[in-house]
Amino acid sequence: MTRFRRGGTPSRAAAKRRTRTPRSPETADGTATSPPKDSSKDSLKDSSKGSSKRPPKRRTVRLPLRHILPCLFLVALMAMLMLRGYVHSEILADHRVRPPVSNDRVPQRILDGGPVIDTRSGRATSLDLPDRELVLTFDDGPDPVWTPKVLDVLRKHDAHAVFFITGTMASRYPDLVRRMVDEGHEIGLHTFNHPDLSLQSKGRIDWELSQNQMALAGAAGIRTSLFRPPYSSFSGRMDNRSWPVTQYIGSRGYITVVSDTDSEDWSRPGVDEIIRRATPKGGEGAVVLMHDSGGDRSQTVAALDRFILGLRDQGYAFHTLTGALDAPSAHTEVTGVGLWKGKAWVALVQASERITGVLVVALSVVGVLVLARFGLMLILSVCHARKVRGRNFRWGPDGPVTEPVSVLVPAYNEAKCIEKTVRSLVASDHPIEVLVIDDGSSDGTARIVEELSRDLPDVRVVRQLNAGKPAALNRGIANARHDLIVMMDGDTVFEPSTVRELVQPFADPRVGAVAGNAKVGNRDTLIGAWQHIEYVMGFNLDRRMYDVLRCMPTIPGAVGAFRREALERVGGMSEDTLAEDTDITMAMHRDGWHVVYAEKARAWTEAPESVQQLWSQRYRWCYGTMQAIWKHRRALFERGPSGRFGRVGLPLVSLFMVVAPLLAPLIDVFLLYGLVFGPTEKTIGAWFGVLAVQAVCSAYAFHLDKERMTHLISLPLQQLLYRQLMYVVLLQSWITALTGGRLRWQKLRRTGAVGLPGQPGGAGATTAESQPREGSPVG
Repeated sequence: MTRFRRGGTPSRAAAKRRTRTPRSPETADGTATSPPKDSSKDSLKDSSKGSSKRPPKRRTVRLPLRHILPCLFLVALMAMLMLRGYVHSEILADHRVRPPVSNDRVPQRILDGGPVIDTRSGRATSLDLPDRELVLTFDDGPDPVWTPKVLDVLRKHDAHAVFFITGTMASRYPDLVRRMVDEGHEIGLHTFNHPDLSLQSKGRIDWELSQNQMALAGAAGIRTSLFRPPYSSFSGRMDNRSWPVTQYIGSRGYITVVSDTDSEDWSRPGVDEIIRRATPKGGEGAVVLMHDSGGDRSQTVAALDRFILGLRDQGYAFHTLTGALDAPSAHTEVTGVGLWKGKAWVALVQASERITGVLVVALSVVGVLVLARFGLMLILSVCHARKVRGRNFRWGPDGPVTEPVSVLVPAYNEAKCIEKTVRSLVASDHPIEVLVIDDGSSDGTARIVEELSRDLPDVRVVRQLNAGKPAALNRGIANARHDLIVMMDGDTVFEPSTVRELVQPFADPRVGAVAGNAKVGNRDTLIGAWQHIEYVMGFNLDRRMYDVLRCMPTIPGAVGAFRREALERVGGMSEDTLAEDTDITMAMHRDGWHVVYAEKARAWTEAPESVQQLWSQRYRWCYGTMQAIWKHRRALFERGPSGRFGRVGLPLVSLFMVVAPLLAPLIDVFLLYGLVFGPTEKTIGAWFGVLAVQAVCSAYAFHLDKERMTHLISLPLQQLLYRQLMYVVLLQSWITALTGGRLRWQKLRRTGAVGLPGQPGGAGATTAESQPREGSPVG
């Protein structure tokens, strides 16, 4: 079984041993850089070396395996889909059919001749079949339904025929082609994807022939010299446009075979009519045209059985074409490179068919999951709103919670944000103490808070060597003075009522933790608006649903509250995963505590402003969530509250937060596939249908959060671009987990641009400081 490796947060002892020296500052993408060197020393060194200064060594950039594998997977997936579209004739298919023209340039001997036309030597000749010789021919196959039935009838009567196959069908059903050859039938070419060759160039004709031969070689290891043009008829109907094609086909080494009698079974005129049209007159030999593909061929199969019996009684024989003409076989064995090319082609087509089949099933699964999630969110969110907004709703029997609260702010290099964070807390309308735990910052974060604490008596600073966020929170818990503990991030600001609203659920003694309403503050960029939609709809609407189901999966690190007793019973914040907020929430459920959602406890947080930073953050979230699910997997088999969470919460979290996001981009993949290959109208309609359902859910979520609907304008673009990014992140997380990779915590660059709504530089405001720096990646 897969075993997740422990995340990048080290143990306390290891962290202390490893952090004796100050931590290096970080770049915008969270990677550490070397501390600045003394320029005076560098200049002395340079002057002493003179012209012997060595050029700097080039740094070799190696792409990790966890980055390569998702890219290779996506490329292979798209290649398989493109191959599938190619084989199904959905790109190159040309369904035009040319109307007849005059035939004054067609030799009379061809117009009056037989159905077998040979122009290989440069001289046009035609052949008739001997009397009482019938050659049954079947076009457009092989078909997985009707070709086996036709073959069964032929085997029943010990009759042989010629199958003019298309390359697309032969590539998809090579076993049927092998059966035709093994049972003594003859194979002819009918082009790769059935165009009217009189409308095609010589290059296209050559391509149709070569691709058809390659499919035949891969399916049966042979090539053939027989050819029948699509939409052909009798030799007497050859005209000035089809005759040059016949001559060119002959120059490529092929014998053209048309027909003497046409059953017209494609129109399904009835069994008796098919037999009447296929029967030659006066005991003459004939090439009979039928079809084993292209639609319902039940009448063809029924007519074939009676046709063979009836004409055998009249003395007719049913042979292959070369057998009827007493000529050498049209088949030649393929060896060497040609054979392996054909086999490789057929193998790839078979793989694309299977993969596409799996993707269709996966698309059905994600469709069910997406619609189920939307339905659950809407229904249960309505129930949640009615409950918490009812006139008589109370969290507990003892009235509002007024006891003081300890607010923990873990901070690592948050100099740009920390002052706004602290000042928003001291403006709270609830009695609090603010405890900033400085986790070895190198940018003066602790010094800023210490200066603030001179005028703010309820603000304290606790310093520690860098040991990670869980260790900082545990240090804060140990130093907190009160039994109700609020945790937040160093880049987040609270409204004056946030703490008060956040702790009200503790009036219910069963509640051990409360999730607040985290909102994106820097939402005026496109990537910020996309995250704003995700937070309001994907997170907060989800939390209402999980609240009703009593299986809240995550208390956001930006705004959450805990009972000290509950924290102590589960052992505090764990360092086992990179998603300590999800880990502690699941531990609370398993210990029997209720975890609820306080929608009015709003916190404004700074979301990543570049694709690279967003990638780093979500990669950690996804991987940490998977670690937490794996860590608490035993809840599936336990009893009591733990078992309830394991059998309700864990499956929902796994399906809606891991499986569905991983498969959701299939909606867009098949949108692209449908636009390129068809059916375009149905594909576009289905995609907009899913988008409409999502828009309804988003609009309702925005209504509940009292947000402006204008940000939903970017929802379609979010679905096309943002969802793909989240998919690749989740896929990379899976690969990291399955390969046993180690993911470290990566610090995001902060701008300090987020404040409270209505204040200068507040939520939604864009300041000069929040603009991307020169040279930084832009989302």
